[in-house]
Amino acid sequence: MDAPRKDIHNSDIPALCRACEARHRGVCGALSADQLVSLNKQSTRKRVDSGVELIGETRQADSYANIISGVVKLTKMMADGRQQIVGLQFAPDFLGRPFRSDSGITADAATEVNICSFPRTTIERMIRDTPELEHKLLEQTLKELDEARDWMLTLGRKTASEKVASFLHLIATHVNPELDEGSVSFELPLTRSDIADFLGLTIETVSRQMTKLRKDGVILIRNNRKVEVPDLARLAERASH
Repeated sequence: MDAPRKDIHNSDIPALCRACEARHRGVCGALSADQLVSLNKQSTRKRVDSGVELIGETRQADSYANIISGVVKLTKMMADGRQQIVGLQFAPDFLGRPFRSDSGITADAATEVNICSFPRTTIERMIRDTPELEHKLLEQTLKELDEARDWMLTLGRKTASEKVASFLHLIATHVNPELDEGSVSFELPLTRSDIADFLGLTIETVSRQMTKLRKDGVILIRNNRKVEVPDLARLAERASH
């Protein structure tokens, strides 16, 4: 008789892993209970302050991480020293590029970020041994590619008003991934200057469009960074019209 299949949702899984978003929606969902126990023994939970560099564009990484909470800003450096924000990452995204000598981007904590960090050699061995983990990482890569293509459309074709609404909708839906309607509130992870950089607009234009959305009742601005969206579907409509 075959041995009973081990339930990867049982109490053998470390307590921290059971409560972790990366366990349920991220790459660690592909790991068995035994693999999670092994990885947990080598992992480190870290709280990183806003503005701290997590990955250097040209530095070789000796560890990877799952984002547990917070927002990470991805930037590329130009030859003349100018930087461009090229993306954002949220929980439970995987931070790092396995099997590459460098990341090709700089990753900074845009907000206070909590990460679960583990050695590069450990995760790369697990990738080789576990096809499901490799598939999960490929799925995340393809998701990021789709989001990058959508953002190319936003930057290339949308009006300033649509760009700002698209940015707010991006943050709202990633902070609350299960929500596609109703109200939601969140802290802006970027300064007005960074938002302008990300959208290819001036700071003044971003401020004008935020004010217009507020006057139209699409958003409520509680303070400089706190935003409330009374109707997420209405914000989505403004992002596409």
